[in-house]
Amino acid sequence: MKKLAVVFISLSLLLFLGACSMQPPEWAKPAKKEDLKDIKIGLSVSTLNNPFFVSLKDGVQKEAKTMGVQVKIVDAQNDSAKQINDVEDLIQQGVDLLLINPTDSAAISTAVQSANNIGIPVVTLDRSAEKGKVATLVASDNIKGGEMAAEYIVKKLGENVQVAELEGVPGASATRERGKGFHNIADKKLKVTDKQSADFDRTKGLTVMENLLQANPDIKAVFAHNDEMALGAIEAINSSGKNIMVIGFDGNDDALNAIKAGKMEATVAQQPDLIGKLAVEAGIDVLQGKKVSKNIPAPLKLVVKE
Repeated sequence: MKKLAVVFISLSLLLFLGACSMQPPEWAKPAKKEDLKDIKIGLSVSTLNNPFFVSLKDGVQKEAKTMGVQVKIVDAQNDSAKQINDVEDLIQQGVDLLLINPTDSAAISTAVQSANNIGIPVVTLDRSAEKGKVATLVASDNIKGGEMAAEYIVKKLGENVQVAELEGVPGASATRERGKGFHNIADKKLKVTDKQSADFDRTKGLTVMENLLQANPDIKAVFAHNDEMALGAIEAINSSGKNIMVIGFDGNDDALNAIKAGKMEATVAQQPDLIGKLAVEAGIDVLQGKKVSKNIPAPLKLVVKE
């Protein structure tokens, strides 16, 4: 009996210590800083090879400068493994706040949880994280944006026309949400004959569009989950000699110029610089103990040729 009692006490002690170890010691947690100039923000961007995310970064930098806080920026180059390592490095560098624009909403969860474990607040931009505690997501209403694109096609071309869809990076919340919004309308009023991923990339958009045109010669419109893919699709369509409506998503400068020139039909325009600005503001509020909404929306607008 004595041996059983010793074993029981030992196991109880191990369980107790294990539970305690789930929380980091106080010295490992970031200290609360009252002076804004002492605050360091870490920004992880999915890729700076896309004008949209460059504008998002610029919005963060501009607001951080206005508020007098420091920013360290890392570029994941659309590599989820690199992004996780980047965020872990930012944590090691002692940032007080993490702003993350995920490459992959599922993969980034481990990095978010690492930040949670030592009490560093996380704000996500444009795309969400599937797991871990995120103070707020600052983003456009991607579902609504997808619906706006489909509704515009119906308005311009009528119902039951054949359309194709260029999807973004698989696993990104923006891909899922824009696709969901589009299909909310398209599955009832249009014929989506084909859809393929082009990873939010212009060159891939061109290649994938060439393949779609060969397989689906009668499509009348294309919805691309971002402007970069839309611009690539336009190149493929021009080479084919066909007249096909193309609608993008983001509202970057190249797309807006293409719309003015009559080469692109429309884009669901976001405000990436505003997303960056709102993310910094929300993050500072969190650090100062203020309550923030779980989702902070940035307005959308459908841009067409005037």
